[in-house]
Amino acid sequence: MTTPTLPDIAALRIGVLYGGHSPERPGSLISGEHAAKALAGAGLTTELIDLAITPASVLRDRIDVALLGLHGLGGEDGKIQGALETAGIPYTGSGVLASALGMHKPTFKKLITQARIDTPTWTVIDPNVSVDAMLSVVRYSIGFPVFVKPSSGGGSLAAGIAHNEAELRPMIEAAGSGAYAEYLVEEYVPGIPCTVGLIEVDGRLLALPVHDVQTPNDFYDYAAKHDPAQRTEHCPSILPAPLTQSMTHTALAVFNLLGAHGVLRVDFLASARGRTTVLEVNTLPGLSEHGNLATMARAGGIPYPQLMQHVVRTAFTKAGYLP
Repeated sequence: MTTPTLPDIAALRIGVLYGGHSPERPGSLISGEHAAKALAGAGLTTELIDLAITPASVLRDRIDVALLGLHGLGGEDGKIQGALETAGIPYTGSGVLASALGMHKPTFKKLITQARIDTPTWTVIDPNVSVDAMLSVVRYSIGFPVFVKPSSGGGSLAAGIAHNEAELRPMIEAAGSGAYAEYLVEEYVPGIPCTVGLIEVDGRLLALPVHDVQTPNDFYDYAAKHDPAQRTEHCPSILPAPLTQSMTHTALAVFNLLGAHGVLRVDFLASARGRTTVLEVNTLPGLSEHGNLATMARAGGIPYPQLMQHVVRTAFTKAGYLP
């Protein structure tokens, strides 16, 4: 396969799409601002565009390429990707199908389970059955404790641990009443949160050093993700090499299975017994200068401004037709 000829990004108008209406908007604002500052600092023509203010339908004559700094609903789920495809605007990262598959956790977990990739056992909270029936399903198919989270959310928002039926009952009762329409309940796996970043560099997919984090909190929650005082990070990971090598191998397999493109982050839990299980995938990893992707890139010898330029170039290396 021949490597496509890439345009000179110095001649392009780069639109950094960020913000939007997702519950994860605050994180997206940081991602977009940091990415735009790095690109502008490298002398590239860059414009920050908040999709809560400017609709994607007006971008065709305004930008030449879209760098997606969006998080969560409307950004990672294939919707903005479809809008940009229709408008004929190149965009960074995965296409519509891989984005949608990666965002909807139950579908993603089915996909990797069929490929015999380890992921915590789960069930979706069904609003059409009684709370008592759902408690029974969880009791006999998963057991306690369990982890509850939105099926299409990120950042640990609206997520938590239920140690028993009394704690799970109000979570089931509240499911669907907030910003997220669907929730899943999954096996709680005690362990160290880890993540593997993948980035396309000069037409080659590069696996970045594994990142691990420890927190005194019950889990790696929203507070720990946004307050450095509530976590301790290691990149490269201090876990045994066989574990980190296994996670890297699995992350590459997930990338190919999903049909992802350009950039990806795969999140794991590494248990004390040596189990490495896939929690979820991020087809649009956060782009903050201090985020996981940037941290892993620096550990792999890629400075942040250069990382952002690599991300931009992923918009031009897609196949002629990408689902």
